[in-house]
Amino acid sequence: MKHRIVAGLAAPLMAGGMIAAAPPAGAGCQYGGPIISKCDGPIQPDGTWQRCVVTKNLVANGASSFFVPERTCSVVGPGGLDPHIDD
Repeated sequence: MKHRIVAGLAAPLMAGGMIAAAPPAGAGCQYGGPIISKCDGPIQPDGTWQRCVVTKNLVANGASSFFVPERTCSVVGPGGLDPHIDD
């Protein structure tokens, strides 16, 4: 019986530890400003990474208009003027 109680207590403690060790939800991303989001992927062995930027694109539709998100991804390298977001 004691083994089951210990096992029952160990599982939530381990899960809580894993949640606490996880990176924040927005790790590697910036939100707001003139763009919707700007996110950097992991740095590769050659020092480059992938950056994806989501902007809003205005679409005119007769008497009404609406915004459509538009995602653009490119490879960014070291030594540029815009460093990796996690740096």
